[in-house]
Amino acid sequence: MIDLHSHILPGIDDGADSLEESVELARLAVKEGIQTLYATPHHKNGSYENSRISILQSVDTLNQVLRDEQIPLRIMPGQEIRIHGEMAEEVEKAELLPIGIKEGQYLLVELPSGHVPAYTKKVLFDIQLQGITPIIVHPERNAEIIERPHVLFNLVDKGALTQVTASSLAGYFGKKIKRFSQELIAANLTHFIASDAHNIKNRSFNMVHAYDEIEKEFGIDMIYFFKENAESVLLGESVYKEMPQQIKTKKFLGIF
Repeated sequence: MIDLHSHILPGIDDGADSLEESVELARLAVKEGIQTLYATPHHKNGSYENSRISILQSVDTLNQVLRDEQIPLRIMPGQEIRIHGEMAEEVEKAELLPIGIKEGQYLLVELPSGHVPAYTKKVLFDIQLQGITPIIVHPERNAEIIERPHVLFNLVDKGALTQVTASSLAGYFGKKIKRFSQELIAANLTHFIASDAHNIKNRSFNMVHAYDEIEKEFGIDMIYFFKENAESVLLGESVYKEMPQQIKTKKFLGIF
């Protein structure tokens, strides 16, 4: 299994506090069946800045530790980048760290939790003009998208991809977010499941639990869809997409 989103690197954001916790997270990932794990620390979210070079160095160090500990997990480098107006220029200057390989690169893009900035559509379009596909992470936890899902539809319709968090589908963020995550899958508005794992206590992987929920709700073919798309990212290939659909908002007495 390939996990495209985690905070396993030690001491650089709100993920693993120490190298020891990183190693414990790695052991837990292997138990979940994960063989390749992308380390994607926060970047430019107002609290953390993690440069391309520093992440590459941290990934090399952690991979060496895992080899010494004989833990069969490969760590790959990436960033979870908070959307900002200069992103396209930073992509052009090779200052950001996409995932995938040179022939097909993807960039993990984080939106603010409460809204979708007005410039989002333009920034994501400008990134695509440079041959890099944006992946919007955990849209199911964005307040504006929950209330106005057509906002996400418009972004996906213009070529953006999305990634739902395993813990959302497993119910760890509540029933509303779990239900909305399922609606995103049903409407072909998400393309990947990833853990966004932060620690071994309350923000773990939950990938197995999430895939169990997906199989119950959508069948085994949907599991293959998500797993094969993650592999396509790793190989720098095009992912499989179905035609996106609108989600109808439910109104009760005029209130969503």
